[in-house]
Amino acid sequence: MYVPAHFEENRPEVLHQLIVDQSFGTLVTTGPNGLDANHLPFEFAADEGPHGTLRAHVARANPVWQEVAERPDTLVIFQGPAAYISPTWYPSKHEAHRQVPTYNYMVVHAHGKIVVHDDETFLRGLVARLTRKMEANEPKPWKMGDAPADYISQMLGAIVGIEIEVTRLVGKWKLSQNKEARDRRGAAEGLLAGGSEVQEAVAEAMLNAPPAF
Repeated sequence: MYVPAHFEENRPEVLHQLIVDQSFGTLVTTGPNGLDANHLPFEFAADEGPHGTLRAHVARANPVWQEVAERPDTLVIFQGPAAYISPTWYPSKHEAHRQVPTYNYMVVHAHGKIVVHDDETFLRGLVARLTRKMEANEPKPWKMGDAPADYISQMLGAIVGIEIEVTRLVGKWKLSQNKEARDRRGAAEGLLAGGSEVQEAVAEAMLNAPPAF
């Protein structure tokens, strides 16, 4: 990923938080037919390994868990809030007309090697933890014990676990840090006027990001 210095985000706590908040990631691997991508909910343990550890599961019918045995190097992409930026929101545009449209966004790339866990104990613990997290805001959270034990065992048999010890994290926070202060504010105000949660999240990040100059 191309990361100009003014868009680089390398604070571990910031990168970790985006992974936790945006835990539905894109797993990129290399198989016999070239690059492959799978979209999975991940569990992230920030305190395990030098840069944290990711865990997820895939369908047993998905060949990816067998293909990575020979090609374990992988990349997982976690995409944070992203929003379109109109040049009309920049005050300087109305003076010199030297601005163009762009997108602002936050993203983390996690690099590592996959280890496959084809055992029920690993899977049962992982699925239970993921379920607790995803169901936390429900008025009556679903739990594995709500389903018959034989059915849960059957479902666990249909998936395979994967674990990735992260060896490198790369963060890119493209938030108009290379623009004049008035243009950054104008773009943030334009997003806030849009009113969506995603636009508001990007605007808040823009207002809090340190300028490049």
